[in-house]
Amino acid sequence: MAAETPGQDPAGEDSRIASLEERIAQAEQVEKVRQGATVQAADDGSRLGNRVLAELIGGLVGGALIGWVLDRLLGTTPWLLLIFLGLGIVAAFRNIIRLTTTKPPKE
Repeated sequence: MAAETPGQDPAGEDSRIASLEERIAQAEQVEKVRQGATVQAADDGSRLGNRVLAELIGGLVGGALIGWVLDRLLGTTPWLLLIFLGLGIVAAFRNIIRLTTTKPPKE
């Protein structure tokens, strides 16, 4: 009964198949180099996420801090704080959009 069940070929691996797999792998590597395709590292996404978070927090805190200091110096509480906070948000989102958009490669 055991001889009737399908299994692995007892003759071993065919050298032609191994050679074909090797040539396919080489051709795929050459094609990747030709197209300029790069493999994205595992930490590229988290690096971009950290950069986006830093831009967002930096814009908010920077705008609020500048507005608060100017309000204290000029006595215009809370107007400059609100204006510079809005400008900080706009600057942060502009930087985030600039970071996350990619330009198509030139041909």
